[in-house]
Amino acid sequence: MQVEDLGLRDYQEVWDLQHHLVEARLADRIPDKLLLLEHPHVITLGRRGKREDVLDPSLPVFEVERGGEATYHGPGQLVGYPIVKLGEKLEIKRFVARMCETLVEAVGEFGITAGPGPHTGVWVGNRKLASIGVAVNRNVTYHGFALNVNTDLSYFLKCRPCGSGGEMMTSMAKELGAPVDMDGVKAAVRDRAVTLRPAVAPAAVDSLREFPR
Repeated sequence: MQVEDLGLRDYQEVWDLQHHLVEARLADRIPDKLLLLEHPHVITLGRRGKREDVLDPSLPVFEVERGGEATYHGPGQLVGYPIVKLGEKLEIKRFVARMCETLVEAVGEFGITAGPGPHTGVWVGNRKLASIGVAVNRNVTYHGFALNVNTDLSYFLKCRPCGSGGEMMTSMAKELGAPVDMDGVKAAVRDRAVTLRPAVAPAAVDSLREFPR
């Protein structure tokens, strides 16, 4: 797994890049990749997202291919886009589960005990720490995860994340009561990136082409 740190990048730029990389991965011109980055303030709507879930019309909005509803991206949030070629025996649910495990293990290094919750993602009790939303194009994954590190959580009140109230969202900084070193979080995720691609059982076939964020 090749990991690239893109820094702070506009959403449209990286969305276009993902499409390019998916085609390159399909043709085996590149290896599996994980893009790590931050976005300026933006709201994205997955396939089940609705415009009425955007409560602040001043924010840019993108309607994208991933599953799920509305979510917010912004500075202080670590976004990861895995461009991974799964086998012909596609099992996206296993891939998403491994992504969750990767984030749980990474935040555990900082003393945060996290795990699954009532909806897809990574939770600390009833507070959502990371959102996950994946799309698949001919067995290659894109979109991915958004881990709140030092995120300004007030921006989640400007939309209905996953159709719910933004007050359910939390961040590593909020849980620890102090800012968190973003480079350290990137390193913790990077160290585990090699295990993002799950082993697929021979009999396992799942035709799901999206997974909610």
